[in-house]
Amino acid sequence: MSGGAVAATAAEQRDIRQHPSGGGATEAKGVGTSKWTPYLLLTPGFLWLLVFFLIPTIILLAFSLYSGSLDQGYAFEFPGQWSNYGAVITYLPQFIRSFIFAGLATLFCLALAYPLGYFIAFKSGKWKATLLVLVIAPFFTSFLIRTLAWKTILADDGPVVSFMNWSHINALLTLLHLTESGRVLNTPLAVVLGLTYNFLPFMVLPIYASLDRMDPRLVEAAQDLYSSPWTALRKVTWPLSLPGVVAGTLLTFIPAAGDYINAELLGTTKVSMIGNVIQDQFFVVTDYPTASALSFVLMLAILVLVFFYVRRAGTEDLV
Repeated sequence: MSGGAVAATAAEQRDIRQHPSGGGATEAKGVGTSKWTPYLLLTPGFLWLLVFFLIPTIILLAFSLYSGSLDQGYAFEFPGQWSNYGAVITYLPQFIRSFIFAGLATLFCLALAYPLGYFIAFKSGKWKATLLVLVIAPFFTSFLIRTLAWKTILADDGPVVSFMNWSHINALLTLLHLTESGRVLNTPLAVVLGLTYNFLPFMVLPIYASLDRMDPRLVEAAQDLYSSPWTALRKVTWPLSLPGVVAGTLLTFIPAAGDYINAELLGTTKVSMIGNVIQDQFFVVTDYPTASALSFVLMLAILVLVFFYVRRAGTEDLV
């Protein structure tokens, strides 16, 4: 074989290795997707946020600057009735209480949901589907009925409160101003327990999803390197489950901060949250501009908290 033939054969083999399909670079370019495809896929989500979030937020902001009353009518006079936002100072205790209650409920949910999600992901075996159904089973019942059920659970003569009084747990909680002497219902603890119960599935499911997709061989590798079970949990499992933890805390804290049903049914006016104030301003006082101003400030405060939380605790899966 001549030198030219050998060189030609080598060149053909290089082309085959570079383009195993045999179609060449020209055909490979034709197979690629359009650069507009990702934007087209995101269009429904953007339209949803535009119609059901951005536009209502702009309307809420505009209406918070209106002046007038329900009887006389509302009107916008430039530069707007900014004094409506003065109600934020008046109801500052309710704002603070809402964030404290929501924060406590989020911590309680995390403490309950992480072991439960870990058990379902790694230890449940053939019962995994059944346990997941049991987690979401409360959603088959109305939110209102589930909250009313806690009035029976926390009744003064019920077994829960009787045990707490017998074990002196209630006395300790009374010192912390979470309960009243001899009772739990209509106290801050009752509101926090109601929030914890109602929003617990929102914490369990993201944590379970994050743990379920984790490769268990990573934990085995850590144990092979003489890591204790606690160290493997802290160094391997917990960091890999952070996307689920962050998503779960957001899904729990955000609705809990604006909730008013639990404080309405399980608490009193002394433990009312900002959601109760907004509800009263809308439907009892019928002061729509003030209610809109309080709603807008609440939403803005939650967005700021979420932004800094995600920046501080966010992971690559959430960015």
